[in-house]
Amino acid sequence: MTRLLSGVALAAAAFAAILFLPLPGLRVIACLVAALAAHEYLDIVHRDRRAPSALPVLLLVVLVCWWLSDPDRTRVLPLILLGLGWVAIEVLFRGLAVDRAAARFLAPWYIGMPLGMLAAVQALGGRMATVLLIATVVVSDSAQFYAGRAFGRRPLAPAISPKKTIEGAVGGLVVATIFITLAGTWVFPLARRASLAALGVAIVVLGICGDLFESRLKRMAGAKDSSALIPGHGGALDRIDALLFATPAYYLYLLEGSD
Repeated sequence: MTRLLSGVALAAAAFAAILFLPLPGLRVIACLVAALAAHEYLDIVHRDRRAPSALPVLLLVVLVCWWLSDPDRTRVLPLILLGLGWVAIEVLFRGLAVDRAAARFLAPWYIGMPLGMLAAVQALGGRMATVLLIATVVVSDSAQFYAGRAFGRRPLAPAISPKKTIEGAVGGLVVATIFITLAGTWVFPLARRASLAALGVAIVVLGICGDLFESRLKRMAGAKDSSALIPGHGGALDRIDALLFATPAYYLYLLEGSD
């Protein structure tokens, strides 16, 4: 019951923000979520060792998220150079190992970039475009769960997530692709169904990769959830893991369509 209630409250808050907040407010929310998820990510990657200060990384995550939430700012080279400069400082002057510094540098691009793009989606395609992306990911996750329970026999990635099955992944792929192909013609009347179907396949496949990626991070750290922030659901990162990988493909689809 706790999981159900917190899930309903979370979904209601997310859709209220999408439907009623002006774009600047949505950008602020995206940055706050990015900071929360990045803090959880840093806790995971530093779980077995003394953690350096998270503040510089969190600031860079928020900066990347805010920058890319403006659809007119598509150039990321200045941000990459800023991040690489900070990696050099951490390695050369703060004594961090290269792999640890690189793991910290991943946070702005793993979390800040897609969440910034998610806010930009609303500016490019409107509120219903944002709803369509999130709904497609939710439909995919739900279809994977139920198809896996009904037909799952062969594990998809047993070393990372033993409960995921190939049959579940196929079920999610089929159902979510059909969903976005049909619903997408209402949100994007000029879009061809073939392009929407291809977009649906990309969203599902990337979403599965995002889910497995975060599961791998947690397994390496010996953690069950990224945090206990959301009762019954884990942390912010646990709720957006698939969305983080799927959003850039959707954003590029809209960006190409707006040119």
